[in-house]
Amino acid sequence: MMFSLTPAIDRLTSFLTVSHARVCAFLLLLSLAAFLPGFSTLQPLDRDEPRFAQASKQMLETGDFVDIRFQDEARHKKPVGIYWLQSAAVKAGEALGVPQARTQIWLYRIPSLFGATATVLLTYWALLAFLARRYALLGASLMAAAVLLGVEARIAKTDAVLAACAVASMGALARAWLDWTRSLAFVPDRRNWLVFWGATAIGLLIKGPIVPMVWGLAILVLSASQRSFRWLKPLRFGPGLLLCLVVALPWFVAIMLKTGGSFFADSVGQDMLGKVAEGQEKHWGPPGFYLLVFFATYWPAAAFAAMAVPFAWVRRKEPQILFLIAWIVPSWLVFEAVPTKLPHYVLPLYPAITALLLLAMINDGIDRYRRGAVATACLVLIVPLALMGVILVGNWKLDQTLPWLALPGFALVLLVAAGVIAAFRRLDLEGALWRCVLASLLLTASVYPFAIESLRSLKLSPRLAEAARAACPDPAVQTLGYREPSLVFLTGTNLAMAASGQQAADFLGQPGCRVAFVEKRFADEFQAALANQPVKPRLFTTIRGFNLNGGRPLEIAVFVREPG
Repeated sequence: MMFSLTPAIDRLTSFLTVSHARVCAFLLLLSLAAFLPGFSTLQPLDRDEPRFAQASKQMLETGDFVDIRFQDEARHKKPVGIYWLQSAAVKAGEALGVPQARTQIWLYRIPSLFGATATVLLTYWALLAFLARRYALLGASLMAAAVLLGVEARIAKTDAVLAACAVASMGALARAWLDWTRSLAFVPDRRNWLVFWGATAIGLLIKGPIVPMVWGLAILVLSASQRSFRWLKPLRFGPGLLLCLVVALPWFVAIMLKTGGSFFADSVGQDMLGKVAEGQEKHWGPPGFYLLVFFATYWPAAAFAAMAVPFAWVRRKEPQILFLIAWIVPSWLVFEAVPTKLPHYVLPLYPAITALLLLAMINDGIDRYRRGAVATACLVLIVPLALMGVILVGNWKLDQTLPWLALPGFALVLLVAAGVIAAFRRLDLEGALWRCVLASLLLTASVYPFAIESLRSLKLSPRLAEAARAACPDPAVQTLGYREPSLVFLTGTNLAMAASGQQAADFLGQPGCRVAFVEKRFADEFQAALANQPVKPRLFTTIRGFNLNGGRPLEIAVFVREPG
């Protein structure tokens, strides 16, 4: 059965590569298949996602689309672009009649879904500068299959959109470089500079200097190799910089005037430079962190990308290889040097790694007989096996159950992963990579809608918000102890944060419909404070679960004071 896939793959790729339209339609469908499972059912993921979503929700509530706030706190870490996109998606949802649109996290994820899908399509476009249509299709499919891009497609943050901007700008830069070195079979479109600068301008509004950093470091490496910057002339830096100013400057001026310059002090001085100085919010990692997690985040193609490294080194002076190295290595080193490390930081570099992998494949640069090659290929099987083990143990320990509906999918993943190794052993590397895509789709369809969905213990905030809505209509809500941003997003901007049991008791002593969440470690203090209250609230329910951020089980009592 494993061997029968190869003719089907050949027929499919031959059919699709007849036109760019067919390829793009296939990649669009593949992206939806890769990114939609679990898209609407996955709970808000603390802490970053609900912070972004809540800030966007507050823009809709206040009508202030310049300043960025989380409750009463200024959120001056990233520019405004992603908040505008999320607000627009939610506004569209409201117009279409989506119930309780402002607390539907999936609406806030729509820009990330679009960004991830655009990353796949733009990877195809970028890789056409290096590869024939057949292999550019395969490369874009591998990006759709990459674990990290699939994760970012489901999280309402900046990184999927940022990746799309980075790929667009680097695809345009590649065309300018390869035309200069006469390594490109066609002359770039005269509007290539608009792609480069349009993507840069959007990137500035999404995450500040990251996109210019990636292409800026690449330009320095490539220009040093040529001892000239003349190859950049077709990119029209004068009009391009003017375009960036027109797109990005108005908001930067508006936020400077509104905050008196504090936005720049917070975003540059505290957030960006703070990450350079030390690991922020417990996100410290040692040098080599990204290399270590690469085999999981770029699964299922990571093992084969590692085998392409000797090929890239031997042919590093060739224009195509040099460009890809300049895209990857300088930015990767910067990310490794910064103490604050999160896996998604290197996502904009993954399309270049994909291109190197495929160039190595078509030029016989991946040696199946090299010592350790087959063992490295076995990572395609080992990584999902480890993930499945974590999921099964987590389900059993936290909820004393197993994700039965996910188990058939898990078995198919392992079967196809074994087929990947078998194809590699018989020197069918292209077939192995297409099987990687299939394995990723099967894993996605098993993990997100079934395995993760069964982990009820992790859904503390959704269960608390549901309890508050069930307790009494439109309650005022306060929380003592448990303070995750997802709770603010799901219960409302006015969620009060109690600092003591006395404050929680006083809150419930006021008239009206009121709900208080009291974490167990504050229970005695809270009960003592209730002794002085003339009207005693009732215990509505107790919710038990596991807080991933604290890494500990929690027990939270829900107390209700009914109106009247």
